[in-house]
Amino acid sequence: MVTAVGNDRIELTDKQKKARRNRSVALGVALAAFVVVVYIVTIVKMGPNVFSRPF
Repeated sequence: MVTAVGNDRIELTDKQKKARRNRSVALGVALAAFVVVVYIVTIVKMGPNVFSRPF
């Protein structure tokens, strides 16, 4: 249950705080996995010589 606190603020229960944290962690892991996939796909498409290219 959510309780109202002074100045129209809402205070979350411990269960809601834990659920929010779990969602945040899951979103962070999903974002990191997406970045890794994009990085790997880029390396695969450009070939292994991408590391020895001159700047």
